[in-house]
Amino acid sequence: MKCTHVALQARDFDRSVAFYARYCGMRAVHSRGDRGDRVAWMGWGEEPPKFVIVLIEADYEKNIQPPSQHIGMAVESRSRVDELFELAREDGTPVHWPPRDAGEIVGYFCGIRDPDGNLVEFSFGQKIG
Repeated sequence: MKCTHVALQARDFDRSVAFYARYCGMRAVHSRGDRGDRVAWMGWGEEPPKFVIVLIEADYEKNIQPPSQHIGMAVESRSRVDELFELAREDGTPVHWPPRDAGEIVGYFCGIRDPDGNLVEFSFGQKIG
């Protein structure tokens, strides 16, 4: 068994696609809109994709999440965590956790909110990634 995707509703579909491209280095590896709703599978270009974030265009009133619920992204260095945090601040993108070091297992990380309020954690040095 393996995890293949996480699916998220996106109120502003184009803005959400742009967020995952800009901050996560992802691109749409599959997209469709033939049934009146747009869907994009955001991945890193492997063929076939190993993991994707599925963005589904949907209008909804509120997206309220528990404070620690998030998507985790491993990056190549502590400085990349800092760069993404600064990029978000410059862009006016909401930040949730400023960069911090949580020790050997959790590593160095920051948290940035996507256009729908979903929290994305960027980390370096986590045991899992």
